[in-house]
Amino acid sequence: MTHTQPTQLDASHFDTQARQWDDNPVFRERGLQIAEAIREAVPLHRRMSVLDYGCGTGLLSFPLKDELGAILMADSSSGMLEVVAGKIAAQGVNNMTPMKLDLLVDPPPAQRFDLIVTAMTLHHVPDTDTILRIFHDRLQPGGTLCIVDLDQEDGSFHGPEVDVHHGFDRADLGRRAARAGFSDTHFQTVLSIAKERESGTRDYPVFLMTARRADTGLLNEPLL
Repeated sequence: MTHTQPTQLDASHFDTQARQWDDNPVFRERGLQIAEAIREAVPLHRRMSVLDYGCGTGLLSFPLKDELGAILMADSSSGMLEVVAGKIAAQGVNNMTPMKLDLLVDPPPAQRFDLIVTAMTLHHVPDTDTILRIFHDRLQPGGTLCIVDLDQEDGSFHGPEVDVHHGFDRADLGRRAARAGFSDTHFQTVLSIAKERESGTRDYPVFLMTARRADTGLLNEPLL
């Protein structure tokens, strides 16, 4: 019997889905729910500079754009960014800039941000500790990080053929954030994603983690 190696979902996977992404009402509603959770958790204002990392088609940031300042819409998928650019042009948005970016490979943006948001992206990033340190470095002192992602699960969300993190244990992710220099870390459940499985419908909880950049900088604790 042959065994296939799990594959990492790369940008081309999302490129092929980009044009139809916004046609899914579940995705649109999910973006609205996450936007509302961030709106309730973080005091937003029009001078706030934002990085939306793994922005997809912008279903999170577009609902918040009128409450924020400059938003850098970053993704590794050219297809998703093309959709973002089309929506920016169609809606006459003047505070959003698309940028192709993989922070584990590419140089980070030169500017620092008041807010970094990343929704359903972290489980696709192989090196959690490194991306947390980069997020910390790119935040202004006192800036806020918002991570929305899956609670730890058994791998059935994507299936065994896909090489991603199987969600996150909240306590472990909180410790990793603290080692990266973050403080005031809080978790809350913001929604649940229902998927059909052989045993029936299964719900996968999704959390919002908020954390603040500690003004003292990196704590330089060893990574486990």
